[in-house]
Amino acid sequence: MPFITSSRTARAAAVVLAATLPCVALLPSADAAPPRPAQSARVHGHLVDLPVRGGTATVDTASLRVTARTDAGATVELSAPAATALGTPGPVTATADGARWTYPGSGLTVTVRADKGRLLVSVRSTGTADRTLQWPVTGADPAASALQLPRGEGLSIPVADTFWNSPEAGLVGSKSDMESQSLPLWGYSAGRTGASYLVPTDIGTTLNVGSEKGRLRATAEHTFSRGDGTTDYTVALSLTDGSPVAPALDYRAWLKEQGQLGSLKRKMAAAPANQKLLGAFHAYVWGQARTAEGVRKLRALGVDRMWLGYDADDNPMDAAAVAAAKKAGYLVGPYDSFANGQDPKKSDAPTSAWPDKLYPDFCVQKADKTPETGFHDRGCYMSSQAFEKAEPTHHYLADRTRKMTANGADSYFLDVDAAGELFRDHSDAHPMTKAQDRANRLARMKRLADDDHLALGSESAGAWANQVLSYDHGSGTPVTDGLWKAERDKKTWGGYTPAKAPDAFFKPAELPANVAKAMYDPTYRVPLFETALHDSLVNVERWELPYDKLPQQKTDRALLAMLYNTPLNFVIGGDSLEKQGSELAALQKYFAPLHKAAGTEPMTGFRTLTDDRTVQRTVFGDGTLTVTANFGTKAHDGLPGGCVDAKLKGDKQARRLCPADVNR
Repeated sequence: MPFITSSRTARAAAVVLAATLPCVALLPSADAAPPRPAQSARVHGHLVDLPVRGGTATVDTASLRVTARTDAGATVELSAPAATALGTPGPVTATADGARWTYPGSGLTVTVRADKGRLLVSVRSTGTADRTLQWPVTGADPAASALQLPRGEGLSIPVADTFWNSPEAGLVGSKSDMESQSLPLWGYSAGRTGASYLVPTDIGTTLNVGSEKGRLRATAEHTFSRGDGTTDYTVALSLTDGSPVAPALDYRAWLKEQGQLGSLKRKMAAAPANQKLLGAFHAYVWGQARTAEGVRKLRALGVDRMWLGYDADDNPMDAAAVAAAKKAGYLVGPYDSFANGQDPKKSDAPTSAWPDKLYPDFCVQKADKTPETGFHDRGCYMSSQAFEKAEPTHHYLADRTRKMTANGADSYFLDVDAAGELFRDHSDAHPMTKAQDRANRLARMKRLADDDHLALGSESAGAWANQVLSYDHGSGTPVTDGLWKAERDKKTWGGYTPAKAPDAFFKPAELPANVAKAMYDPTYRVPLFETALHDSLVNVERWELPYDKLPQQKTDRALLAMLYNTPLNFVIGGDSLEKQGSELAALQKYFAPLHKAAGTEPMTGFRTLTDDRTVQRTVFGDGTLTVTANFGTKAHDGLPGGCVDAKLKGDKQARRLCPADVNR
């Protein structure tokens, strides 16, 4: 079952942080104005000038401080001097599109160039010893007003916000692995200007958030290691228009330029089952809800699209239940994990029991040759390299998948493969770097999606997996550390009993006030993930936070889902449809036509309509769908507080939903 058998990435997710802006401007079009023609760098003394979209960037080779002069005449600091001592730089050599120099004392070579309107800074370590570099150092510019960080869907935080600068928010002092963030970026806004930072070399890079004089600062830190394969470090710096989603728009353009932007339309053409994602809410099913009768009961409520998932336990959905689900128009599939291995004689989960001697032979090994202990100290993490090496003669993963989909399932949820907790394997039999681990995971996920034609999902997907996944559970949730503490309190949160409706899922809970604010205060939320990837995969909240789990956040969560055109997630079991069925059906009925029309369209606009950021608007495609949500208590332009209006192209009037008024 998802909450027991998975190798959940709580440790990684606990440090994944992000942020939101005070005001939001209309999103620029996906096809931004082309950069100015490439020009040679201008080298004068220890300074290097390069053209970027919207102005000219200047790199100080003595300190790696980067400033920019905008076309409008403003000066923006893109990075303060490096926080790591660099030593005296060598002479600067001009290149065709930039410049190069070294820091002999630290063994670093820096190359800067103009690249499609961005300043691309690449640092290579030529030494044999591991070393770190703290750069860029961002947020020191007095004009900086808000920090954008990719925690889950995305947040934009006023840099002087008292809550976020306090220990209560759990942000200051955090150190998050870029490889585990939903997007490898961050950004700042400063009125009508801003800065975007993209990190293509996210493995080996962390983002550290601090506070100086009550203002948030963000500093990247890269570890150069030959053993880890992280001797190269690249950051793309850009000037933006100050929109809080500008960094995500820049990243989307980057993915497109690199041929790495997935398409949900193409995935639907390759695997028709993916078409059933449009308009579907997501739910794990328990007890009687896993039966054909339970499925027909759900369909009788008028729910015409659902994704239904179930545990890999001793009572999966049988062929009759799967057939009923597919007849109803639903996607249906098992939960699985390739990440955990245990002694088959003692394993607490079917997904952790492997044949032959895979456990312990396939365990990831640490530098001291001991196994990398699995999630919650259960067994070990399994090496993706060991599986790949065995693949030509032993199809362990394919055999597992074939067995789990023998009931006719057309979807598959593969836990943690896309979540970003990557491993270096020191085993002599199957050595592996983190980059190889990622490549292996992408390869096996691609086989599931392409060869088996399954609608594939994973947990808290990083953007690097957007080409192989059709949906994810988790990247819609901006998790803060306090959530894990709340979930560990079984008395208030609930445990894993009763078996057919565990309290951990079905018992309503109340988040601590600071956790609720950090995760669900809509004034801090911005759709970074949707701006970058809405038309690539369907993004859903975390599996253990179904809609009814947090009663106090229900209205805001429903409004956010409609505003972002993303599904709500539920758990269904036993008699739960009697309690929640009418509400689920009403919400799905509202959502379905909007998602069917815009689910494969990019998010092309996001803005706030009020100074307090409680009224927000999104646009999808070329006006295919426009959604306005009022998170406040007062009406705005005829839209009551706690309600959302949506208009599809051609609609004469808006379609309104007030979640609190939906009858249960």
